[in-house]
Amino acid sequence: MAPVNFCATARVGALALILSAGTAFAEPKHGISMYGEPDLGPDFTALPYARADAPKGGSIITGEGGGFDSLNPFILKGSAPWQLRFFYAESLMGRAYSEPFTLYCLLCETVETGPNREWVEFTLRPEAAFSDGTPVTVEDVMWSFETLGTEGHGRYASLWGKFASMEKTGDNSVRFTFNEENAELALLVAIRPILKKGYWDDKDFTESGMDKIPVVSGPYVISDAEAGSYIELTRNPDYWGKDVPFMQGQANFDTIRFEYFGDASLVIEAFKAGELNAHREFNLQTWEDQYDFPSVQSGDVVKSVIPHQRPTGMTGFGMNTRLPQLADWRVRQALIEAFNFEYINEVQTGSKQTRITSWYSNSPLGMDEGPAEGRVAEFLAEYADDLPPGAMEGYSFPVTSGREIDRTTTRRALALFEEAGYTVENGMLVDANKAPFTFDILLKSGDNENISIINTYVSALNQLGIQPTVSVVDPAQYTERVDTFDFGMTPIRYGLSLSPGNEQYALFGSDAADAPGSRNQMGIKSAAVDGLIGKMLSAQSQDDFYAATRALDRVLTAGRYAIPIYSWNVSLNAHAKEMKIPEPLPIYGDWIMWREMTWYWEE
Repeated sequence: MAPVNFCATARVGALALILSAGTAFAEPKHGISMYGEPDLGPDFTALPYARADAPKGGSIITGEGGGFDSLNPFILKGSAPWQLRFFYAESLMGRAYSEPFTLYCLLCETVETGPNREWVEFTLRPEAAFSDGTPVTVEDVMWSFETLGTEGHGRYASLWGKFASMEKTGDNSVRFTFNEENAELALLVAIRPILKKGYWDDKDFTESGMDKIPVVSGPYVISDAEAGSYIELTRNPDYWGKDVPFMQGQANFDTIRFEYFGDASLVIEAFKAGELNAHREFNLQTWEDQYDFPSVQSGDVVKSVIPHQRPTGMTGFGMNTRLPQLADWRVRQALIEAFNFEYINEVQTGSKQTRITSWYSNSPLGMDEGPAEGRVAEFLAEYADDLPPGAMEGYSFPVTSGREIDRTTTRRALALFEEAGYTVENGMLVDANKAPFTFDILLKSGDNENISIINTYVSALNQLGIQPTVSVVDPAQYTERVDTFDFGMTPIRYGLSLSPGNEQYALFGSDAADAPGSRNQMGIKSAAVDGLIGKMLSAQSQDDFYAATRALDRVLTAGRYAIPIYSWNVSLNAHAKEMKIPEPLPIYGDWIMWREMTWYWEE
């Protein structure tokens, strides 16, 4: 294994300063940060983790499990490749992965805010243009916000509701004024996708399908696609932004292609066969045991281990607390007890993976072990009546013996079910009305690892007298059922940021719990969660920001909303030797589109 060196200049200290006070406003700037000033000055020439003179050329071909039937990633209807919303439409500003939450001008030339960020104004670059050569206008910007906010995917609706006004202030400038005090809103506006109004004038924005390929502003355009099979993007030689400092050393590949496989286990086989030239591996045992094929031995394929300083987030199985049988924390704890992680980890990875311990673990934002202390305890005490057991005292996920049948955890699980009003009669767990306790586990076809894990889990549940339904459906059905919360338990994967902000409401807030398509898939409705997110957003000091986030981490973890599995504190990438990784690595590591946008091809 040949790890990529993590540059010492990827400063952990930057994290400690994200709440530093004293930001100056009310003048046009090249960048904006959630707290303090951007690291890079107005004369910066490239992002620090991009090679400004990287050669252009080559192709990256990767594989995806599942399929797609739409090319519109901005609406709820249909299933579109998730990558498209990052390729299709650029935003007014771009995010730097070398800093916790800092943006630099992209479509805009300057950004300006009010003294308290009660408004934000952008002046567009005169050269900003769509792929058809037409300029990006203020009208495009305003139409994009209104259309996404009223007709787009639910993820865009909340921001639209926070505008007091949106107005054109000049030929190339637009101002957004907010109806609440929230310093992060200016940054959220800056990273919303901007679409071409004229393209959609004679089309229904809410319809999905493969027949509409939008005009885009980004460096890549779709050159070929077949529903459920593949999608190819080609670098636009006339891309308007190739001289913009933010884009130096980015968009280096001539083509980017995603191949789709109904059976996700076939992705690695296609990579071994040379049909793909880049692959992320998520199983450490597979990484160590199966990556010795001829191309690796010859050096034509390189194995790169890429560390990061992001929170682990949550990967595992989420429980739908909207269902009455899963609303009780004791039932959810019992289901967690029944999940024999140590045995499953041995079967799946040879016990090589570590387990997630909390939502924000692996970062300075994660909760400490044991009872809450200091400012964290003070924040939690304000919501004493709404705290799940363990939030204040300390909570950790159970550890089993590692044997296939662990009688200790089985006894604990049965005791919790009994406390919640369930008994075992004739080998079946039933409630007071003799109705069997059951729920539906929803899985996506081709997701063989999770299917294997759940098969083992179901065997353990059977020992408790539980006969859950396991539904394995195609990707389109899976998306529809998850979006309408038609499941009892399903695989989840939440990536969390070093700079958590308003998106926490979308992930965990009560208002998002019942919105179709919401990221709050578990239906979390907690006054403590809502309140702590508010405290995190309104924090005026570094100590309060960390305390509020650590307190939130405690409530989410002790809420028993999910059964965690593996933590990935490094990214495992195998790729053609011609693919080069620029250094230093960003603190976010292998994050969204970093590989596709900053790697380059060099013979």
